[in-house]
Amino acid sequence: MASSLEPEKIYDVFLSFRGVEVRHNFVGHLYQALIQNGIHTFRDSEELEKGEQISLMLMEAIKESHIAVIIFSEDYASSEWCLKEVVKIMECKEQRNLTVLPVFYKVDPREVREGRESYRRALDKHKSKFGEDSEKVKRWEKALSNAGHLSGWPLNDG
Repeated sequence: MASSLEPEKIYDVFLSFRGVEVRHNFVGHLYQALIQNGIHTFRDSEELEKGEQISLMLMEAIKESHIAVIIFSEDYASSEWCLKEVVKIMECKEQRNLTVLPVFYKVDPREVREGRESYRRALDKHKSKFGEDSEKVKRWEKALSNAGHLSGWPLNDG
C-alpha cells in the first residue's frame, strides 16, 4: 500500500525539454501522440496554471508522474530550469522509482554524460555565474551524467 506521505501519481508522463524548435517539432508530435492514446502527459505550456509558482509546480509534477521523458537537445543544459528538472527527475528515479526515458535529440549521448560540446559550454557559463566550486552546478553535472548513462533513443533527422 502506498504511503500517505507520497504524492499521488497524477501524470503518466512528464516531458522535460528545452527550446522552441523542439517544442514545435518533436515534442509537439510526441505530446499529441501520447494524448491521443489516452496517456495523461505533463507539458509545461499545457499544464502550468496561470498565477502558480512555476518551479514549485514543475517539481510537484515530476513527483506526481510515473515516467519522465527527457529530450536532451543542444540547448538543454543552457537552461537552469531544465537542469533543476533533471536533478529532480534523477532524485525521483532513485527515491520513488520514477522511470526515466532519455531521448538524445540531435546530440550524442556522450555529450550529455561526459559534458562535451554544447553541454560543456553551457556548464562553463553556469560555473562562471555561480562559481567554479558551486554545489548547484556539481549537482547539475552529476544528474546529467547519470541521465546520460541511461539507455535511450538517439534521434537525429527523420
